Amino acid sequence: MSEVKKIATRESYGNALAELGAEYPNLVVLDADLAAATKTSVFQKAFPERHIDCGIAECNMVGIGAGLSTVGKIPFVSTFAMFVAGRAFEQVRNSLGYPHLNVKIGATHAGVSVGEDGASHQCNEDIALMRTIPGMVVMNPADDVEAKAAVRAAIEHDGPVYLRFGRAACPVINDNPDYKFEIGKGTVLREGTDVTIVATGICVSNALEAAAKLEEDGISAEVINICTIKPLDEELIIASAKKTGKVVTAEEHSVIGGLGSAVCDALCKAAPTPVCKIGMQDVFGESGSATALLEKYGLDGNGIYKTVKEFVGK
Repeated sequence: MSEVKKIATRESYGNALAELGAEYPNLVVLDADLAAATKTSVFQKAFPERHIDCGIAECNMVGIGAGLSTVGKIPFVSTFAMFVAGRAFEQVRNSLGYPHLNVKIGATHAGVSVGEDGASHQCNEDIALMRTIPGMVVMNPADDVEAKAAVRAAIEHDGPVYLRFGRAACPVINDNPDYKFEIGKGTVLREGTDVTIVATGICVSNALEAAAKLEEDGISAEVINICTIKPLDEELIIASAKKTGKVVTAEEHSVIGGLGSAVCDALCKAAPTPVCKIGMQDVFGESGSATALLEKYGLDGNGIYKTVKEFVGK
């Protein structure tokens, strides 16, 4: 069996920016002294005159991005999720969200898969924070193909967009000729009848792994990939929930305010359904390898499999 190709979505982000730079002469990229880590260095090498290193001053970087957007530029402000969603939240809210400016946020190193950097850098609250900002589009791509498509969709969208990328390499699952991407639309990756697994980001490939193991136990799991958490594809999720009668959400993020909460919001008003939320259970992460941490917190394929099996059996 050939080995599955794995690519970190932060790599995809940098490559997508470089590709789009040739198409969009008004695309500018700002970074906060982390170009090598966020991979905006790829764009910097191709278009040095359109890359601005703002230093370790994330709040100022957001303000500069806001100003550039008012003179016809399409700025991508880039740093770790913990710094742009956490440290610069006020500037994102007031300088980008409130005036609804055309600025894109490239947030890398999100979730516990940041690994050895530890709890201080493992941002598991960013989706919740960004969902609260009126008009903010929130996307969390599952693989290389989807990450590149999300960056292109963001640049074509008029308004603020939050793009979440990971540090760890993850399997490429959307590498097929039929793949299409649209903001606000989810995708059924696997049909099922007994339970719906709604996953986002790195947990999508793990959900597919879990579904394959569940099938061996006679449990038919439908797997839905949700890249756009806001606006959410409520129609797709509601239809699946009505079919299976049980829903599990899986995300590398707190179970408070993220994908799970968005799914529950949608279901409670249109199709009340039992929901189990897999994610960080109101705890901080810790230092360790990405693989070990995903396993410890039940976010890997085996962890999702065990949780779904137990939930279905209740």
